Amino acid sequence: MTKTMQAIDLKNLDKSNWQTYRFDQIAKNISERVDPNNTDLKVYIGLEHIDSDSIHIKRNGTPDDVNGQKLRCYPGDVIFGRRRAYQRKAAIATVDGFCSAHSLVLRANTDVIDPKLFPFFMHSDAFMHRAIDISVGSLSPTINWGTLKHQEFLLPPKHQQAQLAELLWAMDDVIENRNHISEISERLIKSIFFDLINNGKKSRFKPKSFDEITLENLAVSSKNGLRRGPFGSALRKEFFVDSGIKIYEQSNVISNDFDTGDYFIASDKFEKLKMFEISAGDILVSCSGTIGKVAIVPNGLKKGIMNQALLRIRLNTNIVDHEYFKFLFESEIMQLKLLQKTQGSAMKNLVALKDMKKIKFPIVDKQTQENITSAIKSQIKISTSPILSSKLLQKSLINQIF
Repeated sequence: MTKTMQAIDLKNLDKSNWQTYRFDQIAKNISERVDPNNTDLKVYIGLEHIDSDSIHIKRNGTPDDVNGQKLRCYPGDVIFGRRRAYQRKAAIATVDGFCSAHSLVLRANTDVIDPKLFPFFMHSDAFMHRAIDISVGSLSPTINWGTLKHQEFLLPPKHQQAQLAELLWAMDDVIENRNHISEISERLIKSIFFDLINNGKKSRFKPKSFDEITLENLAVSSKNGLRRGPFGSALRKEFFVDSGIKIYEQSNVISNDFDTGDYFIASDKFEKLKMFEISAGDILVSCSGTIGKVAIVPNGLKKGIMNQALLRIRLNTNIVDHEYFKFLFESEIMQLKLLQKTQGSAMKNLVALKDMKKIKFPIVDKQTQENITSAIKSQIKISTSPILSSKLLQKSLINQIF
């Protein structure tokens, strides 16, 4: 990669022979429609499955997750989140599937831009800032293809693009390798709880106290401390409005992003469903399909309720800290316990709340909880810091080019 950088000399990149193109000359807008209830396609890619500032898609949904017309995508197409462009979501489809109608499916015009360079161009500040500028609407600003297609961008000649793409993909390989190392590190971290559960007071952390306490007794109360989202007719799609009180979904927990999502209810419906409201500090658990994912609700949350795919846990913090509980819940040994409480074959679901309440968690004294949490966060920081540095370098390279 270093030799390539020296050969290109990004600091003195000569753009005198570059040309300006309209966006519809750079990429084609693929608008083939798909009905999720009548398709053989198995993979659904929503905006919740795309990470900000990443060209890779590492998770997906299924046709069972959605209704309404969606967009067909093919391997190599770039799925771009045209709603809330400031989230900078643009990633490469690697399989045949379909995606959110709040996306644009874009295919590089090979006469103008190298398909290997196109995804990085989409992540340049030059493109993303323009996308934000032309978005319309206040609540969920959205880009219209009719406006985007007329925007003009400066591109290098084709013979230079391959070399630039090689440089950016080499940097991407570095990031992905470091991500893999980080994932291994996190699995090792979570083995802490295997040691704790199996060795109790003889664990390497040598806790002053050790007990296995049911989820029911870790919550502030059986009634308000543990609650599943509203089922059936309590929250129907016909209640949804364009703006109002937010409905938080499983995707918010999986991506740990509470700004995404486009479902709302009116204030009068919220009053009837107020028992399902979520607040800062609540623990949310995904309960359907992708089960067992956990998120701590952050401060500054917009008022809203959870949907039926989530379980809300309000912890008794005199017994257990939020972060300790989250790390514990995510540990492999607790996830295995959770899987034993699921039902269904095609779409896994957690069983009745009364059975969930009886799951036991290893709880140590508060000081040991703090020690364990501190050790885990320190290790995560060590493993993720190189990733952050590499991402910053990658972003700098992209913006030097474009």
